[in-house]
Amino acid sequence: MNKVKTTNDLELKDRLVAVNRVTKVTKGGRTFSFSAIVVVGNEDGIVGWGLGKAGEVTAAIAKGTEAAKKNLIKVPVLNGTIPHQQLAKFGGAQVYIQPASHGTGVKAGGAMRAVLESVGITDVLAKSKGSSNPHNLVKATIVALGELRDAHTVAQNRGVSLDVVFNG
Repeated sequence: MNKVKTTNDLELKDRLVAVNRVTKVTKGGRTFSFSAIVVVGNEDGIVGWGLGKAGEVTAAIAKGTEAAKKNLIKVPVLNGTIPHQQLAKFGGAQVYIQPASHGTGVKAGGAMRAVLESVGITDVLAKSKGSSNPHNLVKATIVALGELRDAHTVAQNRGVSLDVVFNG
């Protein structure tokens, strides 16, 4: 994965994926706390996710946003779509993303949609299999996006020209 070092000059937008109320029962009664999973991205190839836990929803979202800014990756986006299809798994969640032609839109479910739109992908087909847990779906989508490689990167890593990459 291509980790992004600095976040100072990036204009990141945050999206709330899920908020979960957690109850801890003690002999004194019930204690409520909240966990929020947040995705941040600049809609130009950079995305990250974070989990925040706090006694209030707004504090949990703020903590999740700060955690997401420390966890950014760079994703190759070509003309609003991805360079190739990718399958990834995290925990019980398995995701499949595939490039789509211009005008298709983001055909994806809630947790995957937030990640794909935050990274700036406008045309993609996506399917999730297995668990629908938003935490694992977000993580599996980030893993899939992190494994994507564009033709220039492949050519550079192999030490060959672009013609060799495209023509075999």
